[in-house]
Amino acid sequence: MTRWWCEVAWLGGDTVTEQVLITVADDRITTVESGVDAPTDATRLRGLTLPGIANGHSHCFHRALRGRTHSGKGTGTFWTWREQMYRAAEAIDPDQYLELATATFAEMALAGYTAVGEFHYLHHAAKGRHYNDPNEMGRRLVAAAKYAGIRITLLDTCYLSGGLDRSGSLPLSDVQARFADADVDAWATRVDALQSRWENDAHARIGAAIHSVRAVDPEQAAVVASYADVLSIPLHAHVSEQPAENDACLAVHGRTPTGLLESAGALEVSGGFTAVHATHLTEDDIGAYGRTHSTCCFCPTTERDLADGTGPAVALRQRGARLSIGSDSNAIIDPFEEARAVELNERMRSLRRGNLSVRALATAATSDGMASIGWADSGRLAPSFLADFVTVDLDDRSLTGIGASDALAAVIHAGSARAVHNVVVAGVAIVRDGVHELIPDHARRLGAAIRTLSS
Repeated sequence: MTRWWCEVAWLGGDTVTEQVLITVADDRITTVESGVDAPTDATRLRGLTLPGIANGHSHCFHRALRGRTHSGKGTGTFWTWREQMYRAAEAIDPDQYLELATATFAEMALAGYTAVGEFHYLHHAAKGRHYNDPNEMGRRLVAAAKYAGIRITLLDTCYLSGGLDRSGSLPLSDVQARFADADVDAWATRVDALQSRWENDAHARIGAAIHSVRAVDPEQAAVVASYADVLSIPLHAHVSEQPAENDACLAVHGRTPTGLLESAGALEVSGGFTAVHATHLTEDDIGAYGRTHSTCCFCPTTERDLADGTGPAVALRQRGARLSIGSDSNAIIDPFEEARAVELNERMRSLRRGNLSVRALATAATSDGMASIGWADSGRLAPSFLADFVTVDLDDRSLTGIGASDALAAVIHAGSARAVHNVVVAGVAIVRDGVHELIPDHARRLGAAIRTLSS
């Protein structure tokens, strides 16, 4: 048993609580007491302690692109950026992926993320050749998360065609062949092997993903949805990130991407559906997510980097949908920046402040985000929940002078990853005083991995 004494903690309400003692046995919280003086045997957590934060959507290998796509040829649109991303995908092998992912996940831990939903579609070798283990790349991602000390949901992604235009599905390019299985049944067979390998793992869970309506047709999407539903695992999909995607889907299928996925049964799977981006939605789309209580994962730092636009967060929440956040391309890794940007984007759209409360933003980052990636037993500081929590230093220069009553609002609206002081996962400190306990040289390793891929 271990005990952790929090100077200030957010227990899920509209306000924070001072002098909170958290008792942990094995990897779960057993008791939470407030108004308690610090026992001599408790580890003191100075600052504001939050539940574990979920990174609901990540493409780990995109981290190698940070800062490399902003000048010269290819800066114009999402589609030209995608060509640069494809070139990065062509180069990476399993050993390189392990190094890059380990250091990237360590960066996430240092930023306060305790779990990641890795939207994994870089499955195979060059031109689609299978490794001896068809899940070699997925296996490396799970290992990387364990080395970095954070939980992972490997959202194994079905990717079967090269795109969608008004004429229909497009053939796979050579690089897209790395992403694709022979057909949807081959995808399911491969994911079965993942399920059997990690079904009892404390740090890894398996989910399913439909890459997009560009890459998976309605009949195939229905098979993926049925697979996820039978196993009660989370199902994610990129949805309406770009207007061109909507236009092509309407031209070919006569409905929006949301409408197509709803008809395939994706929105009502038992493990929950998450629409990633959900940027360019119709009123009917918003209503569908509300009716099914789906989650919409917003990734503002990537969406603004790629000039995607901003999604209708308030309208979705008012209709009954849940929200979560993700780092997506990992152009920035900072959960506080993602969370506040959901509200700040709404201010730009509506010309009004206070559209989403601080509590709503914190919930999106914690409990709702965790549930969307299959960790409904994390994201709250309460008995029986997993002992995952994050402490932000209120003496950091970005927050100094803030009192307890304003701590949560200040952290969400002015804090940064740099202010994260301690991170505990499964009752074990993986970040202590701003230093990663397992990978103290993560920056060196990350730089080396990126230079290897860029050479």
